[in-house]
Amino acid sequence: MSSKVHLVTGIGDVTLLVFYTESDCWQFRLISSGGEVFGERKLYYTPEAAEKAGREWIYQGS
Repeated sequence: MSSKVHLVTGIGDVTLLVFYTESDCWQFRLISSGGEVFGERKLYYTPEAAEKAGREWIYQGS
């Protein structure tokens, strides 16, 4: 399994990761300062859409 990483950025105490999947879509994951990984398995058609969804997750406190 290989993935293409588009974005890794720190927002507060969370790291936002946006990546391209083998299913030809984009996803995001959030990594807490303790190393826990959060996110949904939703697929996005652009990296910008995945980043926006990830930022919304962070700002909503999900």
